[in-house]
Amino acid sequence: MKALVTRNTGSWYTVRSEDGKYIDCKIKGTFRLKGIRSTNPVAIGDWVDVDVPTSATTQEQTPFIYNIYDRKNYIIRKSINLSKQSQIIAANVDQAFLVITVAHPQTSTTFIDRFLASAQAYRIPVILLFNKIDLLNAEQKEYQDSLISVYGKIGYECIEISATNPDSVEVLGSRFKDKMSVLSGHSGVGKSTILNHFITGYQQKTAEISDAHDQGVHTTTFAEMFEARGGYLIDTPGIRGFGTFDFEREEIGHYFIDIFQYSKQCRFSNCTHTHEPGCAVLQAIEDGHIAQTRYNSYLSMLGDKDENRYREKL
Repeated sequence: MKALVTRNTGSWYTVRSEDGKYIDCKIKGTFRLKGIRSTNPVAIGDWVDVDVPTSATTQEQTPFIYNIYDRKNYIIRKSINLSKQSQIIAANVDQAFLVITVAHPQTSTTFIDRFLASAQAYRIPVILLFNKIDLLNAEQKEYQDSLISVYGKIGYECIEISATNPDSVEVLGSRFKDKMSVLSGHSGVGKSTILNHFITGYQQKTAEISDAHDQGVHTTTFAEMFEARGGYLIDTPGIRGFGTFDFEREEIGHYFIDIFQYSKQCRFSNCTHTHEPGCAVLQAIEDGHIAQTRYNSYLSMLGDKDENRYREKL
């Protein structure tokens, strides 16, 4: 039976069959994913084959996943406990909504850029949701406007919302139809509040921000997919760090849209945009066409090679 994976608690998976039935199952055997050192071989959004017992006399009544269909894409991040392994956040994604807050808690530009680069690598469109606009003071609003200017200029759609205001968040509703969407961001940025608005009869837990560290408290402990407005919406646990995997070091600049645009004008085809003469990217930064924060994020990703996070060239 072919089915869609909608929930993963670590040892058990919930799948939705093509006729709309939900089934709890486990993995049969060991799955190996080509080129990916992943802690979760089966991810939310995967299409799989499930062996469902049909006879009441069958000794083993647990349904098992025994095959995973090829993925068109996925979003991947550093595993929490294993620095040299990765965790697939979601697979077969049509679009991603990255929820950002400039305060309570603050989302760093490095985190935003790493997420965008990973999504760009697998051609996943990203919409930036700037949440908690009702809580911003004048200085914070000015900073948010500067971020929207940076990312809007690159070509990313930026939407300002207040998740606690139903009218504000409703602007997202029509965007889910016929799509597999993923909702991501730090803990505490308001993902669960957004989800609660669109999932009828289901309430995710929400929590206050930690006063001591101004960080979100994890309320979502595992990834789960929900039917929402004619499509599917994947909620993910809050992400504090976002490592990069499955990249060659030389590819990093390709996944920064603004850097890649200017890199075509560099004197050398293998320019790293760090020190070379005739580097159009460095000139664009000096001229103000590329934001310094974006370049800093690019440099931090180049530095990941020191931790062996990139695949070896064949």
